[in-house]
Amino acid sequence: MRSETQERFYPMDRGNPFNPPEDYAELRDKAPLSRVRLWDGTHPYLATRFADIKVVLSHPRFSCEPNREGFPHVLEGRMVADKADRSFLRLDPPEHDRLRRMVTKEFTVRKVEQLRPRIQETVDRLIESYTSLPQGADFVEHFSGPLPTEIITYLLGVPFEDHEFFHRATRIQFGSKSSQAEVRQSLDELFAYLDALIDAKEKNPGDDVISRLVAEQLVPGHVDRETLINIVRLLLSAGHQTTQNMTALGVLTLLQHPDQLALIKQDPTLIPNAVEELLRYSSVLHMGARRVALEDIDVNGHIIREGEGVICSIPAANRDGELFPDPDRLDVTRPQARSHVAFGYGVHQCVGQVLARAELQVVYGTLFNRLPDLRLAVPFEQLRFRHDMFVYGVHELPLKW
Repeated sequence: MRSETQERFYPMDRGNPFNPPEDYAELRDKAPLSRVRLWDGTHPYLATRFADIKVVLSHPRFSCEPNREGFPHVLEGRMVADKADRSFLRLDPPEHDRLRRMVTKEFTVRKVEQLRPRIQETVDRLIESYTSLPQGADFVEHFSGPLPTEIITYLLGVPFEDHEFFHRATRIQFGSKSSQAEVRQSLDELFAYLDALIDAKEKNPGDDVISRLVAEQLVPGHVDRETLINIVRLLLSAGHQTTQNMTALGVLTLLQHPDQLALIKQDPTLIPNAVEELLRYSSVLHMGARRVALEDIDVNGHIIREGEGVICSIPAANRDGELFPDPDRLDVTRPQARSHVAFGYGVHQCVGQVLARAELQVVYGTLFNRLPDLRLAVPFEQLRFRHDMFVYGVHELPLKW
């Protein structure tokens, strides 16, 4: 471990694949707002304490717009995707609020509960399909990848048969080794695809989110075409990328913690809380939420100057012992598990979190009941984790049942 006065390069390496980098705990205790160095030579702050991160993510004068001077770009290729993004995710209020309201009604608790039978049917069918394969089949390829993709494409009205195209685009746009040129080309291809899809929805609308956005927002002129394409791109990528990785990583985490898995098998009413604890414990958005100060701002006694960037570490916040006693222990009965910031915090928190929770609850509530002997098919040490991606998880998960 280094002194807190020594500058770290970001992103940092993990020791244990289930835990955030060891430096986070040291920084949280000694220098919870400290400078780090990025690939482009810039030196934003890294926030590692829950209380500080809540201030940054809720303060109206911290901007999330990636084209502003000082905004921290943690990956070279990702910078291209961020700067091209015109969805509400990368806009400040009031424009953020106006655009977000266009889609929030599609992801309410009532809407998601109406969708739950379809989620259950999809999970049941994918389990049947998965268990028809040879023992050791990849759970990511045959279950955790298809599940959220099927659900989000159904909701949006996107042809599921094009899922390989979306997954390839996501791998490029979220990969740490992707060049700017590769990301730019991938974005151009995805934009062209979505532009053509919106054309098709104008001519032949269906009962889906894109058709409603076209009819209710694009045609009356409430949103321009480029912005609508960006909104659909956000919903499509976020709708499968994060849930896919959280599904597989959560299954692996439970398999590696058999005492906790036994608890939810014995008492299925624990599953909703277990989902919250797994979200806290795993925190797949491991490269954080980023902001830049629009003026000098006091963050619990530390002044962030105008134009200085801040990376809010979601994994570090979710392992803060001030809020979560014994934070490195998985505890599916943890009373305050839902206090995590796995979906972000403030006005920009994940618009699809109700859907993600429902999918995870159905998976964990069904999978281990249907396959009580589910286990790893390879030694744990052979698993490849997604250190190289903006969203954390496992590349493959071979299982036996």
